[in-house]
Amino acid sequence: MVADTKLYDALGVKPDATEQQLKKAYRLGALKYHPDKNPSPEAAEKFKEMTAAYEVLSDPEKRDLYDQYGEKGMNGGMGGMGGMDASDIFSQFFGGGGSGRPQGPQRGRDIKHTISVSLEELYKGKVSKLALNKTILCKSCDGKGGKNVKKCTSCNGLGTKFITRQMGPMIQRMQIQCDACHGEGDIVSAADKCKACNGKKIANERKILEVNIYPGMKAGQRVVFQGEGDQGPDIIPGDVVFVVEEKKHEAYTRKGDDLYIEQKVDLLTALAGGEIAFKHVSGEFLKLTTLPGEVIAPDSTKVISGKGMPIPKHGGYGNLIVKFTVEFPPNNFTSEEKLKELEKILPKRKEVKIPKGVEVDDSCTLEDFDPIKHQSRSSNQRGGYYDDYEDEDDEGGQPGVQCAQQ
Repeated sequence: MVADTKLYDALGVKPDATEQQLKKAYRLGALKYHPDKNPSPEAAEKFKEMTAAYEVLSDPEKRDLYDQYGEKGMNGGMGGMGGMDASDIFSQFFGGGGSGRPQGPQRGRDIKHTISVSLEELYKGKVSKLALNKTILCKSCDGKGGKNVKKCTSCNGLGTKFITRQMGPMIQRMQIQCDACHGEGDIVSAADKCKACNGKKIANERKILEVNIYPGMKAGQRVVFQGEGDQGPDIIPGDVVFVVEEKKHEAYTRKGDDLYIEQKVDLLTALAGGEIAFKHVSGEFLKLTTLPGEVIAPDSTKVISGKGMPIPKHGGYGNLIVKFTVEFPPNNFTSEEKLKELEKILPKRKEVKIPKGVEVDDSCTLEDFDPIKHQSRSSNQRGGYYDDYEDEDDEGGQPGVQCAQQ
């Protein structure tokens, strides 16, 4: 049951019309009443009316507000200025004046939470039950605050009123809280106040929400519970929004619908073939077999189609990209005789070519790198090579500068 059918009537559809039915009705009406097709004033007004109706009903959030509160809810909830007279516009800009008539219920703020989800959970999907503490209208008094509640005559139910003060030659108009109703907009005697909420009209409630994380969701996507925000008198409840946050995975990274992993492989398997197995985010193990002669080079990249993340709506899966690192054996892993045999099997060494006539230093040796022992003097912690040449006596000159003249 909707609060108002005016916009639906403008398009000639029923309140339960689908999105497709709304589009079809507007398209047909636009062809009939567009000023280019029908120049009459009546047609122009009808086209304007249909366009305004479709603008609201084609937006799920606006349509929900309209269904619940009618045009009154739209004026207050969406913050629009349509239908306001000049005094109301003046009030919007300068905070004073205006006709003083209520603008309908205002929309409450949205409540946002972050929900951290692992890559495995984003792959399979999950349902999380989360407790929400929220404000609701008091059920004992239906949010009225008590019985025999009367509208405040001092502020006409607005909760605020304007006063004029003269400060020297200037006259200042200020908006203040109504002192008669203390900003409530209505008045109820102490004896008639609701015993459950003590006249506050609201109460606290703990509600359990089931957050559905469907397979393939991405970080930053939102799960929205419309109208589950805090309730209050003359307030349209906002939404409760859960924003998905992806936890860092120890092995996998995700880019869009694709997964990336680095996998180590021993030298023998890299050269002569073998089996490779590792755990997938689905929980299963992926077993790969490389054929003899199919060489896996260091830092080479392979793709396993269809083993990435699920693709929502479109179906299917992304790809799994595997980057290989080859583990080499330690020094002196075998005898010289075996190495000579290996030399016969592997491709020949590249011939060293040195241009004729150049000086050759063949006394160089290779050592294992030690970051502390072999740190460059130009990259020491003081930040510069010349720091080693500071004037230790510090006798009047600038630090780090010495005279080179004799």
